[in-house]
Amino acid sequence: MRTLFRVVAALAALGLVAPAGAQDWPAAKPITIYMGFPAGSGVDVIARMLQEPLEKELGTKIVIDYKTGAGGNVASELVARAKPDGYTILLGTAATHGVNAALYKRLPFDVEADFTPIATLVDVSNVLTINPQIIDASSVQDFITKVKAAPGKYNFASTGNGTGTHLAFAEFNARAGLDMVHVPYKGGPEALQSVITGQTCCIFNLVQTVQAQWRAGKVRLLGVSTARRVVAVPDIPTIAESGVPGFESYIWFAFFGPKGLDPAIAARLNAATNKVLASPDIAKRITDLGSAPRIETVEQFRQTVKENRARWAEVVKQVGASID
Repeated sequence: MRTLFRVVAALAALGLVAPAGAQDWPAAKPITIYMGFPAGSGVDVIARMLQEPLEKELGTKIVIDYKTGAGGNVASELVARAKPDGYTILLGTAATHGVNAALYKRLPFDVEADFTPIATLVDVSNVLTINPQIIDASSVQDFITKVKAAPGKYNFASTGNGTGTHLAFAEFNARAGLDMVHVPYKGGPEALQSVITGQTCCIFNLVQTVQAQWRAGKVRLLGVSTARRVVAVPDIPTIAESGVPGFESYIWFAFFGPKGLDPAIAARLNAATNKVLASPDIAKRITDLGSAPRIETVEQFRQTVKENRARWAEVVKQVGASID
């Protein structure tokens, strides 16, 4: 028996035997995905899209739980402090794991050290969306001209202080030399509704969340924030090609676990997620929304987080934003 134990221990040391937790996972109980943004938001749409196919792929129930607040920090802290058993996952974003690290003077966790990267999900483009009843601009350059003619008159909405939508507009204003008032909301649905009703004139919002209102004629799209045009709205030019050279702002959504998550569990989650993202049906649905599937290994994703943190730190520094 002692010899058997020694053999098993040696194999485990070589990585040839998975720990018991990894072998049993995820049979014991449902997996909970915590979300720092409200139901109906762009992040939620992607989560709901992936929920059922991931359940089938993993052979277990998946529960989505909303813990909103502080730009996603509430949900992030909950997962950072959770037991690393594979049953508690964060659906994070480039904002929660890049922007917030630079924007908030104090965070109760480290966006790299306190999390285990699992899998990227999608790259998401924002689009400059306006209410033409408030500012009747036909192009990005027309918008810039009208805003410059009335400094401080126009206000823009965002999905919250420090979110990607806030910083996208802040960087746009800085590059274009605009003076606008920022009005933060608790999430995407409220922010977009403020534009539709005329409480604010405009927003940089996710392509996927504005398409229905755009097709209904309630808003107008002027330019996408990515370096290339978006397949879902091919006739909408990029901001950069519309006279603001060098402008690019996009975010990604992704799965994170707490630090110390078993590498075997992270690898299985990564493989299952990538398989779902690569399926023709899911890939098309994501593309139709104006996003793009992003498939990476765990190590590639780890590098993405590092690069994203550095990139957003520079943007935050440029626009001079901060939150206590």
